[in-house]
Amino acid sequence: MKRICVFCGSSSGIKHEYAVGARELGLVLAKQNIDLVYGGGHVGLMGIVADAAMSAGAKAIGIIPRCLADKEVAHQGLTELKVVQTMHERKAQMSDLSDGFIAMPGGFGTLEELFEVITWAQLGIHKKPFGLFNIAGFFDKLIEFIDYQVEQGFIPQRHREMVIVSDEAEELVELLTNFQPVAQEKWASTRQI
Repeated sequence: MKRICVFCGSSSGIKHEYAVGARELGLVLAKQNIDLVYGGGHVGLMGIVADAAMSAGAKAIGIIPRCLADKEVAHQGLTELKVVQTMHERKAQMSDLSDGFIAMPGGFGTLEELFEVITWAQLGIHKKPFGLFNIAGFFDKLIEFIDYQVEQGFIPQRHREMVIVSDEAEELVELLTNFQPVAQEKWASTRQI
């Protein structure tokens, strides 16, 4: 695995552990000789993970839409900063450049990016691993809800098993590195009531 895309908040959140985890993930990526692909901001967890990765020798490639770059949130010290026109273009480039994905604590944008790559994997559009860095139990309720969706018949168990979860950065990166894609089967149910 050469590059991992990290989705995370442009805020640092209210718990100190989030920032600690972001720094830890950046250092782990560098230690494993994995470069960072992310949203290109210098603020919040985005800036922390990028700065940590670069401080330890990894490359950090940021992809940011013009509307955000113009608001001066773009990280000017990255290995490479790509300014694109739209959020859709941003996500497409982040996906194309990455071998896997990690979601850290964040808001609506983080969740939207995460669920898009999960959906793409479910549909067989890509076979890249993705995981939740569950810092301080941030994703516990989301994981519980995903399990409820499985229980209610909306997500097949084999697709639930694609969602890798860990509260340890090093373990999560190792799990993504060793991931084996799920065999594709018909994903939609034809069951009638």
